[in-house]
Amino acid sequence: MITFERVTKRYPDGTVAVDALDLEVPAGKTVVLVGPSGCGKTTTLRMVNRLVELTEGRVLIDGTDVRQQNPARLRRGIGYVIQHTGLFPHRTVEDNIATVPVLTGWRRAKARARARELLTLVELEPALASRYPYQLSGGQQQRVGVARALAADPPVLLMDEPFSAVDAVVRAALQDQLIALQTELHKTILLVTHDIEEAIKVGDLVALYRPHGRLAQVGTPEQLLGAPVDDYVAGFVGFDRGIRRLSFFPAAGLPLTSGPVLGADATVAKAQATGEPWILIVHDGRPQGWVSSAGLAGHPGDTPLDQVPTDAIGHTFTAGTDSLRAALDAAVLSPAGQAVGVDDDGRVVGTATFDQLRTAIQAADQAGGRDAAGGEDQPP
Repeated sequence: MITFERVTKRYPDGTVAVDALDLEVPAGKTVVLVGPSGCGKTTTLRMVNRLVELTEGRVLIDGTDVRQQNPARLRRGIGYVIQHTGLFPHRTVEDNIATVPVLTGWRRAKARARARELLTLVELEPALASRYPYQLSGGQQQRVGVARALAADPPVLLMDEPFSAVDAVVRAALQDQLIALQTELHKTILLVTHDIEEAIKVGDLVALYRPHGRLAQVGTPEQLLGAPVDDYVAGFVGFDRGIRRLSFFPAAGLPLTSGPVLGADATVAKAQATGEPWILIVHDGRPQGWVSSAGLAGHPGDTPLDQVPTDAIGHTFTAGTDSLRAALDAAVLSPAGQAVGVDDDGRVVGTATFDQLRTAIQAADQAGGRDAAGGEDQPP
């Protein structure tokens, strides 16, 4: 656990970077610091490993004041990942990862074996162990940076804009990997980002800063999206926060209907008899496409549906595991205005109309509103 008790950082010219911060990072959880540039996020992070010395208050790790520890020893016991990786260019990937274990007294052979284990953990090929940083892509370098931070198995991991130097696709993949690693490792993580989407995606708790080093709100992602404390928080999380909040509501209870679903061997006449404005054609249970009642009208009644041109379905959502946001997105992209729900094997279990989605969203919103109202947000 990391605890900030009335922590202030004031520079000699009078600038206050962090102002009377009270914050707790629970053990085994990810807390994300987010806010505008220059608001004190990175300063807060660096006061944990004493790269920045605080002016007032205390920073505690598991109850021990960091100022009571030798700075070098303190830093060796904390994983640290920065924006541009900070890899040593003259060392191989393997030796970069092994740096901290060697500094703490590990035999080099043991440290290198640990490095190879971590390459697999961060989903890098073992063959990369002998390469140098310049021979890697940006995303690969960032994975090596994460592996190096984990090498000595520290309980605390500090991450300062760890994914901001890579493109959007790689960034999303690295975020997903961090979530997967945290599920397995349960580190105490303090992460800095300027991207509210990243904060909402990876954080168990999000601490949103105002300018001049003051906290505006601390809470779960659901609480920030569902119950912002003021206009500043609402504006920062975005006008579409209602849509993004649906990511936290499961689609598992969404009622689905099989009325418009017919096999590819069914006839046009059978499809027309349903009275549905759109028919979802499936083959072996898997969706093939939508056809409208107008599209059926030009074909003889005995024509099999697999001989009728169809419109693409857009995309499906997995009924058991996806969110209401995924279901809503599937409906928006569907030519029929209906979301196609599938099971884990990709077979259709039913469809949901906008009206059904609206009812489910309203029910989830009411339940979520009660949860958000009952949360413990830190006052500004």
